Amino acid sequence: MTTPIETPSGPVDRTAARAADHLWMHFARQGRHPETPVPVITRGEGAYLWDNQGRRILDGLSGLFVVQIGHGRRELAEVAAKQICELAYFPVWGYTTPVQAELAERLAGMAPGDLNRVFFTSGGGEAVESAWKAAKQYFKLTGKPQKHKVISRSIAYHGTPHGALAITGLPAMKKDFEPLAPGGFRVPNTNLYRHPEFADDPKAFGLWAADRIEEAILFEGADTVAAVFLEPVQNSGGCLTPPPGYFDRVREICDRYDVLLVSDEVICAFGRHGATFACEKFGYTPDMITCAKGMSSGYGPIGAMIASERVIEPFLRPGVAFPHGYTFGGHPVAAALSLANLDIMEREGLNQRVLDNEEAFGATLRKLLDLPIVGDVRGDGYFWAVELVKDKATRETFNTAERELLVRGFLPSALFGNGLYCRPDDRGDVVIQVAPPLITGQAEFDEMEQILRATLTEAYELI
Repeated sequence: MTTPIETPSGPVDRTAARAADHLWMHFARQGRHPETPVPVITRGEGAYLWDNQGRRILDGLSGLFVVQIGHGRRELAEVAAKQICELAYFPVWGYTTPVQAELAERLAGMAPGDLNRVFFTSGGGEAVESAWKAAKQYFKLTGKPQKHKVISRSIAYHGTPHGALAITGLPAMKKDFEPLAPGGFRVPNTNLYRHPEFADDPKAFGLWAADRIEEAILFEGADTVAAVFLEPVQNSGGCLTPPPGYFDRVREICDRYDVLLVSDEVICAFGRHGATFACEKFGYTPDMITCAKGMSSGYGPIGAMIASERVIEPFLRPGVAFPHGYTFGGHPVAAALSLANLDIMEREGLNQRVLDNEEAFGATLRKLLDLPIVGDVRGDGYFWAVELVKDKATRETFNTAERELLVRGFLPSALFGNGLYCRPDDRGDVVIQVAPPLITGQAEFDEMEQILRATLTEAYELI
């Protein structure tokens, strides 16, 4: 049993003390607690959160790119209660329940092209893991057993399971867990700000970046490459959007060398870019989609791999099975919540709301370009990044000590203390990401800009 403790900052809430003693937090430095109290979020409503000090904080990250419809939707509590009373749990291991089958049918109807088969998981990393395993087995079943490698982009994040981590393009995230699954290879990403030579011709940049994928396939051997994993808008590195023509060329390359194209939409799907699946907005049809987060708006843990008829075909042959699954994949309560979440998104026209507001959101954030610490503002839909620089003229980034001060020292607590929850990140160059719930509008955009302006002005004085 723990009791509240005293620190130089004053009494620590009992929840914070419990967390300091017993909670192993994700992606967190455990050793700084309890000296630094663990922030405690107690409730949420709409686009706002409240902490244990009674402060109201704008949720500028939708939890973790998740809560599309906002916090505190009471009708979803009623949906969960109803499903729990009827059937709280049953697996999809050769069985189904009405809500699992209904959600699979609905997702298949929403997905582009002939992506009609839905494999449920508990979350995004599991969906990526499932897609790589499905790609490997697909080629074994179709007589090309050497095709097992995966190509992804530099600095891209695709999850933490060993397979998904092997696809991830962030060496610092992998070094403590190596050796990983073999077969992951990297190509350049689409950060136009860091390729100023293409500033006047983004289409040429898109073709250049896509051609690096062909180059990697040929270098590794087309008979060994199974899949290319790409996010429509790359998260790590700061909301890297696809240049014109990029995905057209990638699709052409994958078709030429019989490589499966996987659209990793764990963040990008379900309205984040104003479409159910962002690949449609950016004009390409993949062979598989991985998705999670916004499917239930975080009201229940769920993810999915959605596969095309081409991919599922060999798995439908007599005697063939996919020996892979998860205990909580497609959990009935999470499935029921996802159906209700999609109903709300349709009823309230949230995809169209994003399309109607994305230009205003971007324009509001671009006001920050007058600050000497802001080098670039980029993004799409409700998914934007502000890249911070040490020298605006040269685009010089920060050294290790300065990154430590900004990203893990000053910015998280200062932004939160000023009333904004968002994401300072340096997996690549230093950025602040904002991705608010899809119910937000100009008032929240202005609030984000004002808090970012005040906080970044103070940050610049520290460097």
